[in-house]
Amino acid sequence: MKKRRGVIGYLVLVMFIFALVSCASTAKQEGTGEYLDDSVITAKVKSMLAADDFLKSFQIGVETYKGTVQLSGFVNAQKAVDKADEIARGVKGVKSVKNDLVVK
Repeated sequence: MKKRRGVIGYLVLVMFIFALVSCASTAKQEGTGEYLDDSVITAKVKSMLAADDFLKSFQIGVETYKGTVQLSGFVNAQKAVDKADEIARGVKGVKSVKNDLVVK
């Protein structure tokens, strides 16, 4: 009987430790539960640019490094430059935008 209690106690302890380890946060997890890394920001900016009726006809390159989004490519009007900048700045997680779009 004592041996059985010891085994059950040991199993309960192992399950408790396992539960604590599996619920521990990681270095990449933010408090809000959503971790935005550069690839996610890039994907969001690209999809928003493609969804915009005015900008979808242009090939705008998007790269992100440490929250800084770089836009590159050629557009036909300053309005397109300004609109792309506005869209990129509106994405959650973007710290700054380097707009290298060229009006041709």
